[in-house]
Amino acid sequence: MASKKKWLSLLVSLSVVSALFVGCGDSKTADAPKDEPKKEEPAKNTDGEKKEEPAAGTPKDGGTLTFGSTSDIVSVNPIYVQDTASGDAEQFLYAKLFDIDRSGKVAVEPWSLAAEPMTISDNGLEYTIKLKDGIKWSDGQPITADDVVFTFETIRNPKAGSPGITGFDKVTKIEKVDDKTVKITLKEIYAPFQYVLASEIVPQHILKDVKPEEMQKFSYGMDPAKTVTSGPWKWTEWKQKEYLTFEANPDYWGPKPHIQKVVYKIYADQNTEVQALIKGDIDLVSGVPVTQLDVLKSKDNLTVSTDPGPQYEYIGLNHKPENFKDNYVPWNTAKTRQAMAYALNRQGMIDNVLKGIGTIMDAPFLPGSWADPKDAATHYGYDPEKAKALLAEDGWKAGSDGILVKDGHRFSFELQYNAGNSRREAVSAVIQQNLKDVGIEVKPKALDFAAWIDQNLNPGKFEAVLIGWSLNNPDPDQETTFGSKFTPPTGQNNVWYKNPELDKLWEQGTSTVDQAKRAEIYKEAAKILSTDLPYIFMYQYGTPEAMNKKIKFADDDKPEPSLSYGYFFHAINWWIDDAK
Repeated sequence: MASKKKWLSLLVSLSVVSALFVGCGDSKTADAPKDEPKKEEPAKNTDGEKKEEPAAGTPKDGGTLTFGSTSDIVSVNPIYVQDTASGDAEQFLYAKLFDIDRSGKVAVEPWSLAAEPMTISDNGLEYTIKLKDGIKWSDGQPITADDVVFTFETIRNPKAGSPGITGFDKVTKIEKVDDKTVKITLKEIYAPFQYVLASEIVPQHILKDVKPEEMQKFSYGMDPAKTVTSGPWKWTEWKQKEYLTFEANPDYWGPKPHIQKVVYKIYADQNTEVQALIKGDIDLVSGVPVTQLDVLKSKDNLTVSTDPGPQYEYIGLNHKPENFKDNYVPWNTAKTRQAMAYALNRQGMIDNVLKGIGTIMDAPFLPGSWADPKDAATHYGYDPEKAKALLAEDGWKAGSDGILVKDGHRFSFELQYNAGNSRREAVSAVIQQNLKDVGIEVKPKALDFAAWIDQNLNPGKFEAVLIGWSLNNPDPDQETTFGSKFTPPTGQNNVWYKNPELDKLWEQGTSTVDQAKRAEIYKEAAKILSTDLPYIFMYQYGTPEAMNKKIKFADDDKPEPSLSYGYFFHAINWWIDDAK
């Protein structure tokens, strides 16, 4: 989570468990996108005859992998990807400098751009990266040290507004040693930096003349014809709000993917998406509503996984007065925020909406991880009476309509979440009722995800949001999310939270590589976050996944739910077998 997180969709994930990510809703007939991409024809030899089928269990070349989503992408430009939908597409289109293995460690894979593990100097300040020979962009141009330097210099430039700037603010120099070697010098030890380097890069020869401040709106990443990539598949088509297609790159420099074509279909909601899986219109869903798990488990042709994932959901409380009527922030004191936390029946949400697939979180460190603060974090049990008492102590009094009033302002706010996410729809309704019970009016509002990210979440223009974070690496540093200097457009602190004491702890936590010392520092950070509550932390949730058994893979290449985008783990080695 050090370099950049992904909005689960900030994961937020977009589609996920009915409760966690999703909510409950009535099943609907699955309508395929209107202008649906054509099915892949059976593979043929050059003489037009069908290829001989390989033996069972042997990887087969060809075929189409189709996966579903309830959200469209925003941009696949790696400098700006921070939502799950765009991140899904990114997995197929780009190679990373370094990859993350199943255990969560930085690794060099055959499909990584790096030729060998990074070299770290004895003082922990210099990182050297060596690239493989023969790697190239989808337009045939070589991938060189110039691309790495350009990418990282752009990310660390505040004018570019990249969410990945955290970590690079510790960098003093990025040097091209030769065409295949880059050396990066830090001004201080930054323990998570190895994960920062497990990232994608962009083509310098395509973007070098684009001004940093114009990069985000540039066509690269939003126009398939102008988006040069480095991965096993090329981006061939985007029918907005309907589908994207990726074709295997015949000139790909790495191990060739078995799957010829990947189709990313977009559905109106999760229940429709699941019906498409049942009908066979798609092969994989990474966020299954828990209300449909039993139905999917009963299907002989499907495999369902409910293992917990690296994501948590929260209510983001904006702290910037300009986002409120009369510049009045109703939760401008910690006591009021604590009262709101006590008013929410989080365990009830887990039991009834998430159907038990979730764990309460009081601070943004995953339960069971080495940074888990356990009892050091303040716990907020469901206690409406305590909530009412705290609100009264903080000066809130019931108005004529029963809604609390303070300083002439009604305690009323809009809670935004992404449309099509049935879990969040259901959770938002519980939040609305829980807070109404203590005199707070909540107005839930569902918004189209891509537009929501661009117009509200990224610039921090909202009152409150219900969303989640998918942690894209195992390191617990969260300065980019809660650090005072990482408010929009220079980071992901989009609730405009500022706490100098916490800022110091983030710096201390990354300035040592001693894990035990770091754990103690993050325990102190958890104490602050769980009492000051820039967010109301909700729960870690699982992301039930379901896939058609025609998707085949060796045991070493099976999906890994503990990792961000782990549902596509080693997809380059998967194959499709339609044999009945």
